[in-house]
Amino acid sequence: MSASPTDMAKRARAELLERLASQLQAKGWLLASAESCTGGLIAAACTDLAGSSLWFERGFVTYSNQAKTDMLGVDAALINEHGAVSEAIARAMAQGALIHSKAQVAIAVTGVAGPSGGSPAKPVGTVCFGFALPGHCVSEQLHFKGDRASVRAASVAHALEKIWALLG
Repeated sequence: MSASPTDMAKRARAELLERLASQLQAKGWLLASAESCTGGLIAAACTDLAGSSLWFERGFVTYSNQAKTDMLGVDAALINEHGAVSEAIARAMAQGALIHSKAQVAIAVTGVAGPSGGSPAKPVGTVCFGFALPGHCVSEQLHFKGDRASVRAASVAHALEKIWALLG
């Protein structure tokens, strides 16, 4: 009997998290997440792995603009200038997660998961990522197709894959 696509995806994510955990532990680094549209799903994925307390430091769920400012120190003027769904905010969230934690590495995600909230400039499925590592911070904007659950799942998968690649 062959494994279902869902089982295969779970196994692939578990293997990715084990590789990520090994990378972080080898460096003696901790990871933090700063999440908006994913609502803590990255932190949940990380903590699904037994022993994650050795490499996962904390997660911030900053769904509102005020939470981004209060918890991560994102400048409200920056949000007003660029909008919450922007690479500038994703970078600020990632950097804020480092400042407000003991982590050396941070993942930040902000986006429009849908089904509403999109605009012509930032349609549903638009997601911005920020990745802060010692000495640098990078960001990117992607667009995912599908419903809310699909956009959020794709965002989590991409964030974990990208941070693993950046650490390599």
